Amino acid sequence: MSDMRFASSRGAAPLVSLSQAISQGLAPDGGLYVPCEMPAIDVQALSARAVPEIARLSLAGFFAGDSLRDELAAISHAALNFPAPTTPVAGARDPLFVLELYHGPTAAFKDFGARFLAECQQRLQSPVPAQPLTILVATSGDTGGAVAAAFYRRAWARVVILYPGGLVSPRQERQLTCWGDNVLSLRVDGTFDNCQGLVKTAFRDPVLSRTHRFSSANSINIGRLLPQMVYYMASSLQVAASTGKKPSYIIPAGNLGNACAALWARAMGFPLARIILAHNLNRAVPDFLATGRWQPRPSIATLASAMDVGDPSNMERIRSLYPIWATMREHLSAESVDDATIRSRIGGDFMQFGREWCPHTATAAEVYDRLSTADKRDQPWVVVATAHPAKFNEIVEPIIGRPIAVPESLADLLRQPEHRADMPPTLAALSAALE
Repeated sequence: MSDMRFASSRGAAPLVSLSQAISQGLAPDGGLYVPCEMPAIDVQALSARAVPEIARLSLAGFFAGDSLRDELAAISHAALNFPAPTTPVAGARDPLFVLELYHGPTAAFKDFGARFLAECQQRLQSPVPAQPLTILVATSGDTGGAVAAAFYRRAWARVVILYPGGLVSPRQERQLTCWGDNVLSLRVDGTFDNCQGLVKTAFRDPVLSRTHRFSSANSINIGRLLPQMVYYMASSLQVAASTGKKPSYIIPAGNLGNACAALWARAMGFPLARIILAHNLNRAVPDFLATGRWQPRPSIATLASAMDVGDPSNMERIRSLYPIWATMREHLSAESVDDATIRSRIGGDFMQFGREWCPHTATAAEVYDRLSTADKRDQPWVVVATAHPAKFNEIVEPIIGRPIAVPESLADLLRQPEHRADMPPTLAALSAALE
């Protein structure tokens, strides 16, 4: 197996190893790292294996020639030690499944990538450096909590979370601010796009980047993206084996890391058929796929707050995979769902199926409902459930008319005191907070 190298999505930075890509987070030219080629793999040899084993075998090509290669098994088993079941929806007339990605420590799909990245970084800090690594992360809700949990009290790391004040759910905010110790939580007077812009600007600032030894834990970091491929691999193999057909996926989409992971898994040969992205009123991606004009715009606040992204970073990776717009349209589609319809879908599916959806999962469930009868019957469909509804109790409980049971891992975090600071969306304010 030849050594794997990673290139910037913008093509103006040197090729690097996986460890270098993980450590740097963002390429020097501002692009995102992508593999120079997708590794070859015997997909069928992975059937009926557990998620950590699928990770060990399927990701080996990305680790080829890297210093972390011999650690991949340990990383996979330490990070991915919680379930990601694909469960059938009882009462559905057609083959419908849910990929449940909320069984990790912070009850959201971000746990997979954050924990894997932390285990990789742990092994890249030997010997422990005198200056800690500053993990700078912008979050629209779930990422920050997952990253804080994954890196909490690791002596070599300092986590700095930027989140938009008033634009995450109350329980999400508690998850972002309950840490202290080596976690600094900054509530920004702005949107997620402001937070993400500050992170990217700080990475490119020569003085700040020299002073603080930055790395990223957003999905711009390829160490976050690779493990997210694994649950699509496991799920697609499971559903294909049980139904005899390739499943199609409907994915709640924000910064597009989860979507990109599914596209990469399919590009490696795993049995994913159609991929549809479910967006809220932030329509940059649906409009691009409809018109061919990429027009990022300010984000709009919605019920599905973790998807309130007007300029999604991982579009660079998707455009790198499909540089021709017409080809991208053949491989990917997207729809938009408004708040009133999200509410209606939460209530309707609870009545029909007894399923409790968070607002993000409800966008995907709505897009499924819009499919034609023929499409629903022709192949199995998987709705991707990205967060536990208990994280959005103030939205979901009044709609379904009953309280939602809180997972114990989430309940424990909600009992902790808050630690946060407020700041305006400026680089000067971030610089002062870092000091």
